[in-house]
Amino acid sequence: MSDDLHLSRFALSALLGQHEEIRVAASVESNLDALGFAELHSPDVVIFSFEGADSDALEVAEKVASLPGCRSMLLSKAFTRSVVRRAFAAGIGGLVERSVPPRQFFESIVRVHQGERVFDAELTVAALVNNDSPLTLREFTVLEHASRGDTVVEIAARLHLSEGTVRNYLSSMVTKLGARNRIDALRIARDAQWI
Repeated sequence: MSDDLHLSRFALSALLGQHEEIRVAASVESNLDALGFAELHSPDVVIFSFEGADSDALEVAEKVASLPGCRSMLLSKAFTRSVVRRAFAAGIGGLVERSVPPRQFFESIVRVHQGERVFDAELTVAALVNNDSPLTLREFTVLEHASRGDTVVEIAARLHLSEGTVRNYLSSMVTKLGARNRIDALRIARDAQWI
């Protein structure tokens, strides 16, 4: 389990320790420490505390999910649609809100350990369908990278597209959203909570 707040991490470890089917192998301060532990010891499930877009928890949880025999979960107050889409696509085992009762939290960990995916159905459908957005899923992916400050060259490399294709996607998004430019398109998408 990874959480930079010592008291919170200690409390969750103590709570998990009360469950007969769960054994806490480690409790670490940083997400990178959790990744290092996972690479060395291959725990069944690694739980990350996710505090929003500025956190590296999502990226590290993706890496843990790609390790043989390891699964990852994110624990947060709330999840945006873009986080749900990215976590789902990356093979992360589950997203659990901090407000769930302990029993549901335990069940989520056990289910992820058994290979199930634990995502709130309503939030996942909204994230994957994009609700009232005119953008395609690929356009959303490009827009999410742009929202993190990635350049056209970086987006093209990450998504295995040509730079011209990325520019075309960005131009199409500006047109579809009735935006003045890319920055305005990002503002519109954020205001609509699409990213």
